[in-house]
Amino acid sequence: MSARDRLHWDERYRQYPDDHYPDPDPLLFEFTPFVPCDGRERRAIDLACGLGQNGLWLSEQGYSTDLLDISREALRRAQEQAAARKLKNVNFLQVDLEEAALQNEAYDVVCVFRFLIRALFPRIKLAVRPGGRVIYQTFNLNYLNHKPIFNPDYLLRPGELLRAFEDWRVLYSQELDHISQIVAVRPE
Repeated sequence: MSARDRLHWDERYRQYPDDHYPDPDPLLFEFTPFVPCDGRERRAIDLACGLGQNGLWLSEQGYSTDLLDISREALRRAQEQAAARKLKNVNFLQVDLEEAALQNEAYDVVCVFRFLIRALFPRIKLAVRPGGRVIYQTFNLNYLNHKPIFNPDYLLRPGELLRAFEDWRVLYSQELDHISQIVAVRPE
C-alpha cells in the first residue's frame, strides 16, 4: 500500500458516523478461547483492524491486544473508544501490512476481517503460538455479484482460505454467499 492508500482509508473512516460504533464480528463470540486466570498473559492481534471493534472486544475478554491498521483516522477513533471503555491492555500500531513484520509465536489469537493480502498468510501462521488460533473472514469472488467494480485481486477464490490453513486443525470453515471464513488451530 502507499500513502495514497492511507489517505483513502483515512477519508473513509472520517465519513463513518460518530454516533454508531460497529459491533464485533459474531465469529469471535463463538471461537475465541476463554482467558483462564493462570497468570500467563494471553495475547491477540487484530490485523487491518479498522475502527477496532474486534480487537477492543478481545481486550475486554482479557487479551493483551495489538490493533494494526494503515489508517491514522481509524486508529484514532479506536483509541477514543478504548479510552471510553477504560481499556489498558491495548496497543495501537499504524502499519502497512504489506511490509509489516509480525513477531513469531507471539499471539494466542490472530483475527482478520474483510482484508486480504495473500503474502501475509505465512506471516500470520508464524505469528500464532502453538495451540493458538486464527479467526479469519473476508470476501470471496462472489462479492463481484454485489460490487462488480471491486478489485478481484483482493477476493478469495473458492477453497483458498481452507487451503492456506490445511496443515492446521480446522475448527470451522464456511463459504457463505460472498464471505469465506475459517477458524484454525496451529499444531502444538
